[in-house]
Amino acid sequence: MKTSVALCTYNGEKYIKEQLDSILNQTKKVDEIIVCDDCSSDKTVEILNHYSSTNPGLFKIYINEQNLRSVKNFEKAITLCTGDIIFLSDQDDFWVNEKVEEYVDYFALNPNIKVLASNGYCVNDNSQIEDKYALWDVPVFLKEIGVSYNYHDIINYVANLATGASIAFRKEIISNIVPFPIIKGFHHDEWIAMIASSNNEFTLLNKKYFYYRTHNGQQVGGVFYDKTKKNKLFLSQFFNLQDDNIPFYILKKRLSKIVSANHLNKKILKTHDKYQIMFQENSKNIAFIYSETRRKMKKKYPINSFLLNISDKLLSKRCF
Repeated sequence: MKTSVALCTYNGEKYIKEQLDSILNQTKKVDEIIVCDDCSSDKTVEILNHYSSTNPGLFKIYINEQNLRSVKNFEKAITLCTGDIIFLSDQDDFWVNEKVEEYVDYFALNPNIKVLASNGYCVNDNSQIEDKYALWDVPVFLKEIGVSYNYHDIINYVANLATGASIAFRKEIISNIVPFPIIKGFHHDEWIAMIASSNNEFTLLNKKYFYYRTHNGQQVGGVFYDKTKKNKLFLSQFFNLQDDNIPFYILKKRLSKIVSANHLNKKILKTHDKYQIMFQENSKNIAFIYSETRRKMKKKYPINSFLLNISDKLLSKRCF
């Protein structure tokens, strides 16, 4: 299978070399690297041109005439790829050497899977690994306590588990995922995972295949947690939609997430015509999960639930 990398850059001179080296040092070499630079003003393009000149025929570099921003820049890069398997690449993360080889092997053995993501390492500015729990650990945590789950419900109703730095997909799904919706705070990786998981064509590997950099100026967005029993329990309970025995503060956080999911779902319905039936069904499911969560709170924590309802109505919080 021919492999492509869709790499988007913008003022990434500080870390881009480490990412490019990790791609070039793969045990299975990629066939093309498509780069879309979003009007960088630093030395990013100069660095890219140097790598291109020392790796003839591998790189195709496109310089945007105007700033597209991340979502549309990735859309452009993806549509320019010609490979059977397309790997998304951020400019400041880097890959484990076996990533491409083992992803391609997985795709070959699992023809029903169209989108593949994985767990990853947390690294700091200096590329040093920090031992943390991550959202990507959640499937394993749920399995450990015997909870069944599906990725569609988690991604659509709780939180996205697929980060772009880990995603690869089959070229055949491009027509299913583009154009990407333009919604503030909504990213292409979540959209890809939403669409693929709706058809059971998405999975997440527990093996860590990339290094996710956290640094000043980057929003981590609640991806990593200190490795404590409390945080592991929190993640297990927060993502477990089947458990009635959940602390009040977690149910409260879940309500907030469900309301956010509802707002996002409404925006997608307004801005994207392609999957109206899917997101209309999502609306019904979100409403049901919301009412069930309120019911559980009222039953197990009647006083706290009563006070929260009053507060939410007064402050217009956690309301549909």
